[in-house]
Amino acid sequence: MIHITLSDGSSREFDQPLSVQEFAASIGPGLAKAAVAGRVDGVLVDCEFMIAADARVGIVTPQEPDGLEIVRRSCALLLAMALKQLHPTVHLQNGSALGDGFFYEFELERALNLIDLAGIEARMKTLAATNHSIRRLATNPHNSSLYLIADFECVSLGPHIPSTRVLQAFALEHISGTSPQRIYGTCWSCQQELDDWRTPPHVIVVSMDDRQADYAQAVTDAIRRSGVRARADLRHEKVRHKIREHSQAVPYLVVIGEKEQAGGFVSVRSCTGEDFGRMAVDDVGAWLKSTGIAGVCTDAFASRLAPTGN
Repeated sequence: MIHITLSDGSSREFDQPLSVQEFAASIGPGLAKAAVAGRVDGVLVDCEFMIAADARVGIVTPQEPDGLEIVRRSCALLLAMALKQLHPTVHLQNGSALGDGFFYEFELERALNLIDLAGIEARMKTLAATNHSIRRLATNPHNSSLYLIADFECVSLGPHIPSTRVLQAFALEHISGTSPQRIYGTCWSCQQELDDWRTPPHVIVVSMDDRQADYAQAVTDAIRRSGVRARADLRHEKVRHKIREHSQAVPYLVVIGEKEQAGGFVSVRSCTGEDFGRMAVDDVGAWLKSTGIAGVCTDAFASRLAPTGN
């Protein structure tokens, strides 16, 4: 007999091993449909993972941070599959969840551009709608695994969603580099969340490089909790390029480099280049909110930032 304890402390008994997906179905069809992974004795696992001994088990859905990260990681896998179908000679390198979305890095004999993104995104949407299952075939060293979607195999850090039908709210946003290149996208649990994300932000959090990505996203989330619309630019681009680009679109920039991350603070500047110095993470959201934000720069700019009901 297998005893499974749920996160609320209740328990269930089963007379034979069962998968995380089957366990979710035993609780209810709604939970089984929403499940993207499981948490078995604190470890995240795929929905196909077999529970063969007594364990504490939780069902992970996109409504929690771990679940949304898994959805985004799987969207990166779908991007790789679309790239391989559209460009068979592509050399896929690596991809994962990143901030509010995902990325994939690759090499191709010609550089892709923004025009190419529309076709790649369309192929991704077709693949998602086809509802391919995503299966783990084997575990490799360094915690990565070989996953299969239809006839596409790819090594990736798991777990991944059980099928592509979960991927219903994503968009490709940027492409950068020459060789290799990276495509960046955003992904959410539903269309409403994606639409809300597309509302013009009040502030952009800019990271110096990949090493500050997690800290920059944590700062972004903290600013959002204060009631200020914020977005992080975690692209692998030169920080001067990112600052120049966003200075034309948002009233404030929060810049994060090695010193900011090490000290637990941020550097704040306006779209006109005014430097407001360093601020504690817990203070920056309240300070930004106190500025009024919506009248900064020009009237035309302010109108682009007008609330849209979210």
